[in-house]
Amino acid sequence: MAAIDIILIVLYFAASIVIALLLRKKAGGSTEDFFLSGRKMPWWLAGTTMVATTFAADTPLAVTELVAKNGIAGNWLWWNMVAGTVLTVFFFAKLWRRANILTDVEFIELRYSGRSAAFLRGFKAVYLGLFMNVVIMGWVNLAMASILKVIFGIDEDSVLLYIVGAMLIVGVYSAISGLWGVALTDMFQFIIAMAGCILLAIKVLGLPEIGGVNGLMAALPEHVFRFFPDVTLGASSAAAGVMTLSASAFIAHIAVQWWSSWYPGNEPGGGGYIAQRMMSAKDERHSMLATLWFAVAHYAVRPWPWIIVALAALVLYPDLQQPREGYILAMKEHLPPGLIGFLVAAFLAAYMSTIATHLNWGSSYIVNDLYKRFIKRDAGERHYVLVSRIMTVALVVLSSVIIKIMTSITGAWEFIIECGAGLGLVLILRWYWWRINAWSEIVAMIVPILVYGIPRVVANILRPGEPHEPFVGFPESLFFIAGITTFSWIVVTFLTRPVEKEKLALFYKRVTPGGPGWRAFREECGVEDGTIEPLSGLAINWLMGIAMVYTSLFSVGNMIFHSYLPGFLLLAVTAVLFVSLAWRLKEKN
Repeated sequence: MAAIDIILIVLYFAASIVIALLLRKKAGGSTEDFFLSGRKMPWWLAGTTMVATTFAADTPLAVTELVAKNGIAGNWLWWNMVAGTVLTVFFFAKLWRRANILTDVEFIELRYSGRSAAFLRGFKAVYLGLFMNVVIMGWVNLAMASILKVIFGIDEDSVLLYIVGAMLIVGVYSAISGLWGVALTDMFQFIIAMAGCILLAIKVLGLPEIGGVNGLMAALPEHVFRFFPDVTLGASSAAAGVMTLSASAFIAHIAVQWWSSWYPGNEPGGGGYIAQRMMSAKDERHSMLATLWFAVAHYAVRPWPWIIVALAALVLYPDLQQPREGYILAMKEHLPPGLIGFLVAAFLAAYMSTIATHLNWGSSYIVNDLYKRFIKRDAGERHYVLVSRIMTVALVVLSSVIIKIMTSITGAWEFIIECGAGLGLVLILRWYWWRINAWSEIVAMIVPILVYGIPRVVANILRPGEPHEPFVGFPESLFFIAGITTFSWIVVTFLTRPVEKEKLALFYKRVTPGGPGWRAFREECGVEDGTIEPLSGLAINWLMGIAMVYTSLFSVGNMIFHSYLPGFLLLAVTAVLFVSLAWRLKEKN
């Protein structure tokens, strides 16, 4: 790398630290200041920090691999989650802000009661804040390590030192400045990351080997540019690079996955760092607008620069054993001095914005839902802020260690989706049906793990030493796992005692969800039906929001690949949907 590249990277690190230092006083007053920015975050910042968090160092690489295997249509493996994201916008964003809690795990004892609720809260604090959080950061660290190895030629042992160094910088500014610092550095880092990806896409399109969009389209088969997979009555396949889904697999992705499965950043009903940002917003309106901006930016704005580079990599590097490395090689081999430093800073920005959020969010669980709830209840706010900062640094150490343990992330997202299949419906209905209790959620967490694991354990016992394929592959396995899980938690719900009426009434008075599931409590609490927004209106907004995200996504794609008539028609539909939604939301507010 040239001197200018090194200077740009150093300036990027310096700017991130300066932002944190300037905001250090905003985080020191209380845990609410540290973890929720004092609930004063505007929608555009809260939404952008959601997008920045889901844009990690591994994201462009993962999209490159999907495109290499199945063309543009391969992105339906995550584009199918639009319905769940938009559901959060209209059905849950206001409720999360209205709940007035510090973490989404705290919601458990707001909604449920007794020892089962206390156990569930403590268990989820450790499971999500420590175990799952550290695994996700380890995943992101692995991706960043591969980027550093390819671009700089750093050996396997030395790259760990660089990752730990970057982690320490993130840990320091996260511990100093809390969520305000995380959010504003996220904003800064997201702008750099997107600018870098757009510049790389423009640069590779201008290469003589590519020859612009027309040259790219001439160099690759037509099916690579299809936006939709082929759906067949036969088995799913990726023969000849065409993504072909069986009808059952297509239905599983489109109609089951988005509501049934827990997945980081896409939890049905909101949760995790998405809930944290909604709860940090200024008010309910800002909470909803933040999540709507996240949905549009996450699906329609970010992916196209990555897809362009992924397609160009198929032309430039057709024989790569690891297709995801094509994105990194395009950076390394086709960018001049200055730009390569900017792109490395962009990937560092994507990496650090994700890590910063996971450090702040994970420590919020450990401190608020474990330490403060079960270990030391009566300390002052400054004590809890100090413990939060110590826990942030501890998570840095743990997630650095796991790099040595974690060797592969292949299939990890499928594993997470399958092991959470069926839980999602409980996370949705617990807001809208009074009969759900803590045991419903406990069973919905445990059963999918057992259903996923039992056939594999039995096969290993019966046929030791042989490869063991599940009798139902992903995504059709969602029908089986989600079905058994749903049946199990419904049975347990009716076999166990409901939450006490006094507890449910307190929850309802604070959150006031709509729908028929709380009709008796509306009468008991003296709330008139006319003051509650009907679910039918929310459902209309939801369907319009889904349509708006997809039309904006495909309008941009069509115009990039010179299909101007469908592109402008879809853009017009997007505009009509946006205006209609804005009018409906303004009328309601």
